[in-house]
Amino acid sequence: MKPLEYLFLFLVFPGFLFSSIMGLMVSWVDRKVTARLQWRKGPPWYQNFFDIIKLFYKETLVPQGASKSIFFGMPLIALASATLVSTILLVVNGIPSIGFIGDLIVVVYLLIIPPIALMLGGFSSGNPLSSLGGSREMKLMLSYELPFLLALAVPILKSNYAVTLGQIIIYQQSNLPVIASISGAISFFVMLICVQAKLGLVPFDMSEAETEIASGPYIEYSGKALAIFKLAKAITLFIAPILLITLYFGGIKFTPGSFLKNILEYASILVIMIVIKNTNPRVRIDQAMRFFWRIPAISAIIAVMLAIFRL
Repeated sequence: MKPLEYLFLFLVFPGFLFSSIMGLMVSWVDRKVTARLQWRKGPPWYQNFFDIIKLFYKETLVPQGASKSIFFGMPLIALASATLVSTILLVVNGIPSIGFIGDLIVVVYLLIIPPIALMLGGFSSGNPLSSLGGSREMKLMLSYELPFLLALAVPILKSNYAVTLGQIIIYQQSNLPVIASISGAISFFVMLICVQAKLGLVPFDMSEAETEIASGPYIEYSGKALAIFKLAKAITLFIAPILLITLYFGGIKFTPGSFLKNILEYASILVIMIVIKNTNPRVRIDQAMRFFWRIPAISAIIAVMLAIFRL
């Protein structure tokens, strides 16, 4: 590919522009389903777009004593990493053979960046509630990353130790999907819970906790900086089901006959995440740490052992 083609992929389709639109639409689905579960009507489909546009017209305030480079840099870094993950996942799903060796590892590292950016942005503001939210985010990351990586090992083992997303997709399309095995099913549910925590959704939203610490790391953000953070979170929500479909369901097939299947798989995963969000109370950070190091971590270890024995 030529440099201009790479630039188009990153900035337009399936990168920033496409992912931003889809992310805001998926966020609207989140709000709409949440409203219906709470017997409310919910916002119109264009509400999230208006919210982002409104923030871009608002003044961006900088807290006194804040590190400006970190304070403004973290939202941009979070958005860039989320956009790059979306670009890689969608391109590889469209053309599995185009992936590069170790692209799965790159995706894993890129997915770590948005939570770290949020944490550092919170610390840089100098606000005690923001710092508390950043501290909670750091502890939560230390909790879910171990079971997340262990669960990730199952698709790698099941696809003959492939660390390329394209190879994992091709293997599943030639054989059974990873989720069709015992180890794959266990690994999928562990990964689903870990993704819920990565996204900061209830019951793992203790780093924001609006009713306790007034949005935590976001408390000092306003205007364009807050809009960029919200876009990054929307894109991450959009790509989370795509990652799970890629690893466990054989990827997204861009053929006319597979359109309904793709929609059903994506919608099912998204709705499960939203239902979990709306049917559970927020847990404390110590409860989250104990939970992830016990049930998901042990379940992921069992899944890895079963995958080694091809179960």
